[in-house]
Amino acid sequence: MGTLIRNKKATFNYEIMEKFDAGIELFGYEVKSIKNKHGNIESAHITVRGREAFLINANIPPYQPANTPKSYDPERNRRLLLTKKELKILGGLESKKGLTIVPISMYTKGNKIKVSIAVVRGKKKFDKREDIKKRDARRDVERETRGKF
Repeated sequence: MGTLIRNKKATFNYEIMEKFDAGIELFGYEVKSIKNKHGNIESAHITVRGREAFLINANIPPYQPANTPKSYDPERNRRLLLTKKELKILGGLESKKGLTIVPISMYTKGNKIKVSIAVVRGKKKFDKREDIKKRDARRDVERETRGKF
């Protein structure tokens, strides 16, 4: 299970409430592009419409631009493959105020490409500062203990 694309800003900007794994409906040239680690999901989010979930605003460039159709849109909406139970849970959580669904990463499982998604709540500025302080303190401790052993 190798991670292909990560949303590095998701854990910094959001507090993760619940995680799900979903399949994604892609074209062949999109699959090749993702397997070469081309793409960006940092500004993407997920919406649930009726009985379907869609990945919106994810940028997946074509693998070979000369060989892709002229009508290809790299930021098109892509359908996510979830169970009815998961869609019902996500639909209920999305309607709550202050909660959003964002992609965390894209990875391979066997020969399939999966998307790890999470229900999140936005962090306030002071929460982000606190995270930075904790990370810096942990780095300082690791730096000090590295030379001791």
